Amino acid sequence: MFETSYRTHTCGQLISKDIKKDVKICGWVASQRNHGGIIFIDLRDKYGFTQVVLDPIKIPEADKLRREWCIQIEGKVRLRPTGMENKTLITGEIEVDAAKLEIISESEVPPFEIDDKTEANEELRLKYRYLDLRRPIMQQNLLLRHKVAQAAREYLSSQAFTEIETPILVKPTPEGARDYLVPSRINPGKFYALPQSPQLYKQILMVGGCDRYFQLARCLRDEDLRADRQPEHTQIDIEMSFANEEDIFKVVEGLMEAVFKTRDIKIKKPFVRITYNEAMSKYGSDKPDLRFGLELIDVSDIVKNSNFDVFKSIINDKGVVKCLNATECGKFSRTEIDELIELAKRHHAKGMAWARVEKGKLESSITKYIDDNIQKELIKTTKAKDGDLLLFIADKFKTVCTSLGQVRLNIANKLNIIPKNEYKFCWITDFPLFSWNDEDQKFEPEHHPFCMPKKEHIKLLDTDPGKVYATLYDLVLNGVELCSGSLRIHKPDIQKKIFSIIGLSEKEAEKKFGFLLEAYKYAGPPHGGVGIGVDRLVGLLIGLVDIREVIAFPKNKSAECPMDGSPGDIDEKQIKELHIKLDVVKK
Repeated sequence: MFETSYRTHTCGQLISKDIKKDVKICGWVASQRNHGGIIFIDLRDKYGFTQVVLDPIKIPEADKLRREWCIQIEGKVRLRPTGMENKTLITGEIEVDAAKLEIISESEVPPFEIDDKTEANEELRLKYRYLDLRRPIMQQNLLLRHKVAQAAREYLSSQAFTEIETPILVKPTPEGARDYLVPSRINPGKFYALPQSPQLYKQILMVGGCDRYFQLARCLRDEDLRADRQPEHTQIDIEMSFANEEDIFKVVEGLMEAVFKTRDIKIKKPFVRITYNEAMSKYGSDKPDLRFGLELIDVSDIVKNSNFDVFKSIINDKGVVKCLNATECGKFSRTEIDELIELAKRHHAKGMAWARVEKGKLESSITKYIDDNIQKELIKTTKAKDGDLLLFIADKFKTVCTSLGQVRLNIANKLNIIPKNEYKFCWITDFPLFSWNDEDQKFEPEHHPFCMPKKEHIKLLDTDPGKVYATLYDLVLNGVELCSGSLRIHKPDIQKKIFSIIGLSEKEAEKKFGFLLEAYKYAGPPHGGVGIGVDRLVGLLIGLVDIREVIAFPKNKSAECPMDGSPGDIDEKQIKELHIKLDVVKK
């Protein structure tokens, strides 16, 4: 296994059945110990560790060995002395008695410890990523990513999908984020864009009769970064012809089952389905974490009869009042409650009222405005008991849900009630097709402008676009959006109408999407699909939020690569060849 001219075995392969074998192994010196003139080293490669014993009298070069030197060892496998076994390693029963040492290359002192306990900061790890990748945990992460990709390919191929590559240099089109632009040397003054997704091309493939397509697609978006977002990411892109959302759900759930088998995790199918409005109303998010309760409760009908003017005025202005029963949080200090109030304000709530439950009554500065009967109704509706804390926010529906949803997550983390090894999938369905932009006073696509309206809502496109819902769906796992998809528009007249509603003139639509509209003149089939985020999926499989830990060469928070220095400057000759002028202030 893995035998080459350099090695007969890897450092994670030798066990007791290999005793007395003559072997060759290669790797990096992970540690060195001198015990009474005999040198012990742990030799590390991608596959694991092997303990090597060297006698400096027989091998004088052994005294020179330092951490991270790359070496080859020839020797004989033997059992470790009784009581010296390492049961945490596959190779922990044996060691290699070295007969020959070849120093392949020497290393300078590494800038940080090459082990899983390293405390190096992220910038240093990214600068020396080639050292960081030697750590066993990083090798395991990359191996899992490989297994996920292989499982996806095998499963989709078994379902008659064909892997097809789409272009990386594409036409700039609005898809929600900023494009990364590439100037064309051959066509002065014109630019390619790097694809935010293969959206238009996979729709064209359906018109082209390709029927079932997939690829592990690179997607590039110039947007602000965070732990679960990178400027370039990978998605398992899927599109199907002659399919409705039930067909797509079935394929994706089967794919998730195949992927989770790479970690020997069984998942429950079919996945829970929740409408967008229900998700927002109950959990304050369109990507709800279902591993714990703490649901939001609408108490508008109860408190509208109170004397608390804040609640009454909001309800009279067509707003809502929602309550979160923060179970067993009645002992939160005033400072902790104030922190929750500030969190709600950061998510656009004007404030948050609260009341402790003590001896079957509410204790708070607002209770003087709420009579006993209303208090009893609140306690009954929220199923509150002594020791609970009731939190209230009054505002417009979306503001209330979003801000109280963030408070919900914060409290769950504070109470440590989120199970670590549980996987709760859910489909979020029935999204609005449009969202209203108050600043620009116009409709925008909730996802993108190619989503098919629900059949019964098509008639509303002309009269009330805000009430139009789409065959849009997101797959959510443990509060993280894994994929987004929809059935696509395949009729030119509906597509043109959508463009008109979002403010694209016929001339602009033709300029940006003319090739798609032209293709639809030739009988495009009904079709739909999804794009599943590989980086987030792999991260969730190993319990990570930061997707940089599952990407070989990620960017930092400034979208820079400290290792290679990208993005970098270009010289004057290249600038002239591209027929562009630079007007920038250099840092």
